Amino acid sequence: MVRPIHIFAALVVFSAVPLGVTAPPTMQAIAHEGADDDDYAAGEPGDAKKPFRVLEVTISEKDGAMTFSPPEVDVKLGEQIKFVIRNAGALKHEFHLASVQQNASHLIEMRKNPEMVHDDPNVQTIEPGKEAEMLWRFSKPGEFEFACLIPGHYEAGMHGKVVVK
Repeated sequence: MVRPIHIFAALVVFSAVPLGVTAPPTMQAIAHEGADDDDYAAGEPGDAKKPFRVLEVTISEKDGAMTFSPPEVDVKLGEQIKFVIRNAGALKHEFHLASVQQNASHLIEMRKNPEMVHDDPNVQTIEPGKEAEMLWRFSKPGEFEFACLIPGHYEAGMHGKVVVK
């Protein structure tokens, strides 16, 4: 579902492009549908002034499989987790925290535009040999997913589960 605010944002971005000229890929990537506060299935961005638990996640590729370690995380309802995500692999990867359904929908969009650039609090892109951090408060119970939605990565096993009780 496209919300009016996203249509407006796309019009603002593309209004700077003269008629008849195709926007460069970077402008197309920026104009993807971002997340609104109500789109965060797994909770909301954390507050660094409040207590949090640090959880290290390692991304790697080995023997044709792409994995997150640990593959599953248990969290208490209301708990804040500071994910420290290390890319120990040779490829660029993502850490996309959402519901399974949201990730499946976004995976389709990523296949259409594999160079998509994300600017959402629930997504981190990590270059090989680098690390990123994400502070997240799990304010909703249930099972959620962290995944790499770069085309081919999810299919190679790059997804994990967060259980919030």
